Amino acid sequence: MSAERVRPDRLVADGFSFLEGPRWRDGFLYCSDMGHDRVVRVDLSTGRSETVCDVPDGASGLGWLPDGRLLVVVPRARKLVRLERDGTLVLHADLSSLAPSWCNDMVVDDAGRAYVGNFGFDLFSGEAMKPTCLIGVEPDGRTRIVAEGLVFPNGAVITEDRRRLVVAETWAHRLTRYEIRPDGSLSPGRLFADLVDGDPDGIAIDAEGAVWAACFGQNEFRRVHEGGRVSAVVEVGDEHAVACALGGEDRRTLLLLCAKDVDKLAKGGARSWLRSLRVDVPGAGIP
Repeated sequence: MSAERVRPDRLVADGFSFLEGPRWRDGFLYCSDMGHDRVVRVDLSTGRSETVCDVPDGASGLGWLPDGRLLVVVPRARKLVRLERDGTLVLHADLSSLAPSWCNDMVVDDAGRAYVGNFGFDLFSGEAMKPTCLIGVEPDGRTRIVAEGLVFPNGAVITEDRRRLVVAETWAHRLTRYEIRPDGSLSPGRLFADLVDGDPDGIAIDAEGAVWAACFGQNEFRRVHEGGRVSAVVEVGDEHAVACALGGEDRRTLLLLCAKDVDKLAKGGARSWLRSLRVDVPGAGIP
């Protein structure tokens, strides 16, 4: 059976410079606007956005501690910062001794434990690609390596039963799953799905356990089931598919982060926007 192919049905918000790390929380979509070094939140009903905080060294993955304080990955500095209640940003964890290159996306569990990916090599200088690790950060900021041998670990989700972690390995063209042990450590990884020609970036998970994967180089979002079957594809034409989330009051709105001119990101010249599409199966798990 071939996958259903559709297009987004709404442009929600525009005027950003490379949105990343979409997270639905308390009636808003939170994202990192990497090109503008800030975290924003978007009201889906109006399309209006506001800056939550400026992150001078850049922002990527997002998540929250149980008490509601926001965690933000700072890619170039390879650190995790925390937004305090008074609006100040403080160091939550220094990842530079464990991450060999830029950090990127992450997922944070109910206890406030973060799982953070990294490039593994210097992407921008042409260094040869090599495997890297996934870093676990405890709620108190202690760090450790929880998985190794990943190829550009990027978007990550935790299943609804909180027993599994699924990670997108962008340049290995696959999704890999891990069992989460009680202490937060991970079992050896197993293949969730081979995306064949797909470059998975940000991902989201739904109530049937299928993963929506933003396939960056293919300009499409794929709904992928464990084993590799693709049941739906959202095409975005000549726009890069960067990341996605399932939000809205019933979590049946697929929120799509798209971008152009990404080669100009370092100079603030990338362009990015938020599109959406209504889907039948709601979001589940984390984020």
